[in-house]
Amino acid sequence: MKTIYRNAKVWRSGRFGEADVTVADGRIVAVGEAADGGAESIDLRGLCIVPGLVDVHVHLREPGFEYKETVATGTAAAAHGGYTTICSMPNLMPAPDTPEHLAVQLEAIRRDAAVRVIPYGCITMGQKGRGELVDFAALAPGVVGFSDDGRGVQSAELMEEAMRRAAAAGRPVVAHCEADDLLRGGYIHDGAYCHAHGHRGICSESEWTQVERDIELAGKTGCRYHVCHVSTRESVALVREAKARGLAVSCETAPHYLLLDETDLREDGRFKMNPPLRSAEDRAALIAGIQDGTIEVLATDHAPHTAAEKSRGLAGSAMGIVGLECAFGLMYEYLVLGGVIPFARLMELMSENPRRLFGLGGGRIEAGQPADFTVLDLGAEYDVDPGTFLSKGRATPFAGWRVRGRTVLTVVGGRWAYDGLNRKPNRQ
Repeated sequence: MKTIYRNAKVWRSGRFGEADVTVADGRIVAVGEAADGGAESIDLRGLCIVPGLVDVHVHLREPGFEYKETVATGTAAAAHGGYTTICSMPNLMPAPDTPEHLAVQLEAIRRDAAVRVIPYGCITMGQKGRGELVDFAALAPGVVGFSDDGRGVQSAELMEEAMRRAAAAGRPVVAHCEADDLLRGGYIHDGAYCHAHGHRGICSESEWTQVERDIELAGKTGCRYHVCHVSTRESVALVREAKARGLAVSCETAPHYLLLDETDLREDGRFKMNPPLRSAEDRAALIAGIQDGTIEVLATDHAPHTAAEKSRGLAGSAMGIVGLECAFGLMYEYLVLGGVIPFARLMELMSENPRRLFGLGGGRIEAGQPADFTVLDLGAEYDVDPGTFLSKGRATPFAGWRVRGRTVLTVVGGRWAYDGLNRKPNRQ
């Protein structure tokens, strides 16, 4: 059965143009004015079709921590936010450090995922950031890359060998950069708010010194290297320099690092994540990084916890916030409509670049492509309301923020993964 999505504004070749999009058997079969007959028809007048959003940094928590999130709830949240593909992080139980452990996660994905999910494999056994390396070649066929997200790889020698093995397996190293010996019990940025309120701080050096180390190792080994959730101006400068040298280095940041800094902190677990909200100068450097292309990916680092785990203030709450269901609206409102970047750059950051860098394919509204796309109402104005989230997690510092740009339909392989359209197809 064909479905024709009619009268939409379709994002192609860097601009919107009105067209019909015809889908059959999970693929786009035509873009342009569609003939009637033998198809279901959905009128999308006033709405926009864009390539499905991609998030390369999501914590689904299953297996092992289903009380925080499951594959079913996390991917429902992704679809609600307009994402058609996500990459799931390995801090699980069992951690995906062997093919047998990875198979547990893959089965949950096969059974319950509402969107496309490609997991990461661990770098170290047990995802400890030290000790024994995983069998990269054995894990490579089932993973998008290798990461110990949540922990930095502490030894330069171990990271160098990991990069050599990852490069041989044809997968990137995707690094959480954090030097344990510089943490000193900290849990928010080591800045003015920390000192004024008697907290323990995380210094910027704990991030950027490992970024600096790893960039040199990437150049030495030829490994594709991607830095998770950069938060400091030094990290941005290091990645910019590495790109100028022609190294295969990329990085991501998250919406909260672009819209918030330490001056926005409150004594509330909703403002606690790792890395922490940094200084206003760091935030300005991150914005410059997305403007000039140094930062190529926007990822949410969606990290759900229970309400109890996030109710213990800055000192006692678990690290992490949710982001899948509010990221697009926030970025469209405050970056695009705010005049920081054009809409085309937002599409690069949230769809095109992650597909290219991680070899995910798709991402174009063209005949022959997978029918993975998002339908947006760019004029819809609303408040971020965690009560409407499909994720089990509710902790976000953006609760109550006014945004524009709502996902009304998410299509994955031709299937409606999220339906907020409330329009029944007409048979023609």
